[in-house]
Amino acid sequence: MELIYAVATLGGMGILFGVLLAVAAKIFAVEVDERVEAVQEVLPGANCGACGLAGCSSFADKVVGGECETTACIPGGKEVAEKICSLLGVESYETVPKVAVVTCGGDNEKAAESFVYGGDMDCRLAHNLWEGFKTCKYGCLGLGTCAEVCPFEAVTMGDNGLPIIDEEKCTGCGICKENCPRGVISLMPHNYTGHLVYCNSRDKGKAVKEACSVGCNACRACVKACPQEAINMEDNLPVIDMEKCDGCGECTQKCKPGCILPVSGKQVRDSGRAKEAEKV
Repeated sequence: MELIYAVATLGGMGILFGVLLAVAAKIFAVEVDERVEAVQEVLPGANCGACGLAGCSSFADKVVGGECETTACIPGGKEVAEKICSLLGVESYETVPKVAVVTCGGDNEKAAESFVYGGDMDCRLAHNLWEGFKTCKYGCLGLGTCAEVCPFEAVTMGDNGLPIIDEEKCTGCGICKENCPRGVISLMPHNYTGHLVYCNSRDKGKAVKEACSVGCNACRACVKACPQEAINMEDNLPVIDMEKCDGCGECTQKCKPGCILPVSGKQVRDSGRAKEAEKV
């Protein structure tokens, strides 16, 4: 009888605790918005952080709560943004896709080195060591950090030591840009057909020539030649206004170092220099 009594008591307590847990679960339950799961399903799932959040689940939660733009998923682009707008019942608007571009032409042959670097193959570490081993403290170090951090395998290293951006794979997430200690990677509209300055040096004259054979020497010839007045000098470096530039090429003809190049037509930005790809 004692055994039966003990079993009955334990059974009763089990039932009681089960009921209490069920009641507590209903009282303290957190309501989950079904739209969050729906949004997460249409996302690329890359968890790249390009939206500025920890990952896709965080983005889905924020965008449903109105704390994040529907266009913030850069890898998803226009297609994903439209799906999100449809799920949330809000109006969509046009966005311009962006692509990464390496704005440096100082490869292994053209850019001088101050010393032989034997450390880890990480641009960030090399940059912290006496501002890098390249004589030009503004140029690409060529150790491939951008290629390593790209979640879409859109960046590879060329034989000349400069990154190559695959425009078909690049989503414009900006992770390579954020991890470049020299700031030689920029994001530009995918449909831009004007010119770019493939140099980041703020030096001029003799200092530039000693560091890189294709570096901008701040001669201002491009500024004077531009009929659209689309180029201004800022801190010894030409800055091209993409809205004004019509791709006429006058600046390219006047640029003696050859650091201003066109970005027209179907192209691959090979080693930081715009180069036409073969037509398919």
